Amino acid sequence: MDNPSNVETNRKTLKIALISVLAVICLSIQISPRPPNVEFTSLFTFFTGFIYGPAIGGLFGSFVMLINGFLSTWGYAGLNMPFQMAGMSLIGLAGGLYGRFAYDRRFVYKQCSADFFVEIAVLGAFLTVLYDLITNFGYAIYQTVVGVPFNMALIIAIAYGTPFSIIHVLSNAAVFGVAFFPLVRIVNKMLVVRKNG
Repeated sequence: MDNPSNVETNRKTLKIALISVLAVICLSIQISPRPPNVEFTSLFTFFTGFIYGPAIGGLFGSFVMLINGFLSTWGYAGLNMPFQMAGMSLIGLAGGLYGRFAYDRRFVYKQCSADFFVEIAVLGAFLTVLYDLITNFGYAIYQTVVGVPFNMALIIAIAYGTPFSIIHVLSNAAVFGVAFFPLVRIVNKMLVVRKNG
């Protein structure tokens, strides 16, 4: 018979290993060449929160955006980094709350209806809009620091960011709608998550 303390240690180790693998996959995709604002970080952050809860999802999102802020192929994030971290943390938190309160786990093992795919796509789009508003606000703060009046800086940030935001929202709606459910089913079939999630 296994020692209970060994079982708990194994659970924690496997949990850390899965979160680490998700972070590496996420960061690898972030630093690889891709179209602007087409990303999978939001999906992986939401998913991590969904599997491990709001706190871990929020920390995962913050950590990934911290690392991304220094390694991104689009350049150093600068003063916008805390806003990117806060926005992605919100997505991880939302994933945890969705997993805890709004999601019927029976769907993991059964066939989902089209309503579920639409629901998760709309949720992904909504969270992306919030993320983009937070980062646009951060850019406006940066512009204010360099001398632009805040109201004008906010208008400029939103106007400049709108085309990118449209791409971001549409691509995340598609990514969430298409990939979230298969990802949940795959990971839930893994012994690691069923025993240790």
